[in-house]
Amino acid sequence: MVKRGTAELLWTVFSGRMLVALLMGFVSGLPLLLTGSVLQAWMTKEGVDLGTIGLFALVGLPYTLKFVWAPLVDRYTPALLGRRRGWLLIIQLLLMLAIAGLGLTQPAQAPLVVALAALLVTFFSASQDIVIDAYRREALAEDEQGLGAALYVNGYRFGMLLASGGGLIMADLMAFSTVYLVMAGFMLVGVLTTLLAPEPDTPGGVPASLRAAVVEPFREYFQRNGAWGILLFILLYKVGDIMAAHMTTPLYLDIGFSLTEIGAVVKLFGFWATIAGGLLGGVLILRLGIYHALWSFGLLQAASTAGFALLAVVGDQLPMLAAVVAFENLSAGMGTAAFIGFMASLTDKRFTATQYALLTSLMGIPRVFVAAPTGYMADAMGWVGFFSFCALIALPGLFMLLRFRAWLEVK
Repeated sequence: MVKRGTAELLWTVFSGRMLVALLMGFVSGLPLLLTGSVLQAWMTKEGVDLGTIGLFALVGLPYTLKFVWAPLVDRYTPALLGRRRGWLLIIQLLLMLAIAGLGLTQPAQAPLVVALAALLVTFFSASQDIVIDAYRREALAEDEQGLGAALYVNGYRFGMLLASGGGLIMADLMAFSTVYLVMAGFMLVGVLTTLLAPEPDTPGGVPASLRAAVVEPFREYFQRNGAWGILLFILLYKVGDIMAAHMTTPLYLDIGFSLTEIGAVVKLFGFWATIAGGLLGGVLILRLGIYHALWSFGLLQAASTAGFALLAVVGDQLPMLAAVVAFENLSAGMGTAAFIGFMASLTDKRFTATQYALLTSLMGIPRVFVAAPTGYMADAMGWVGFFSFCALIALPGLFMLLRFRAWLEVK
């Protein structure tokens, strides 16, 4: 990989294609919590029972299963705007209608209708994610994938913040139905971005049939040398980080921090540290290359996880909490940028949508299954032992990188 000079690096950071990555991240993150915390708050206000509210977690299934219909957007090209922008425009318009439609439902009187409307939102939102991920992969150069991923993720977080924090604040001033109409209006950011952004080049060998679009992405991937090892690396790279994150709030409360201190330091201060980490990580990937970035940021993630063990020893000290949270969120933001950039580099541009959807679905597995026993582990090992273990469990994934060095260093 050829490292970029300072002038070229700045030109890349402030380029139009990076602005597109940021804005597409924003409209990708916006719908997520409209079927999560905002909808939960609305249903609670309307007196819906907790059991029903809990069942609404199932409407998030399209985010996990999106690889099932991803081959459709690889195989077919709409009549207008091209293979990626054409699908994006169609999906974004339907997503706007679905969000507005969800706002017109009545949670107390017709929860089943609310569930169906919410399922439409998550389906079109997951479909938008499929196409946006494919667009970013195809529109950016190999060494720009990390920075593009960082800006996408930061935009995603701002979209989530607007929908959740902004949505709940607005709900104190207006009806929830109006909030959803306002959020549907914000999706125009995505529509305008889609209309103004250039269509990426269509690679040769686009699937000639739906069967090829379904079968070939998997055949192409698993014929590669080390295919299974790469999948194992994807499962392991952030496993320690995920396990630790699941137990941090119980740690803070057990040590003696107040809810106000946790909210101010962990949520607000931590949010901006994560944003800074993503930006810094994206820029450093251009300098270091994806291989050295994965190693460096992975070690930082492990060290920051060990910081929670130190916090458990020091106890209720606000400056220490701020330092640990800043370090952890900064390194997590950097690691996420490198990790998403790495997964983008794995995809064949003929099947970008399908392969990327599959890899991101796989990426979510540790979040569900590995995090589940962490409470029992913390009980058995104590806080210091548990977070020390989480730091060490990151190392096997890092050592697996040695197998991919020659391939990654040309990315």
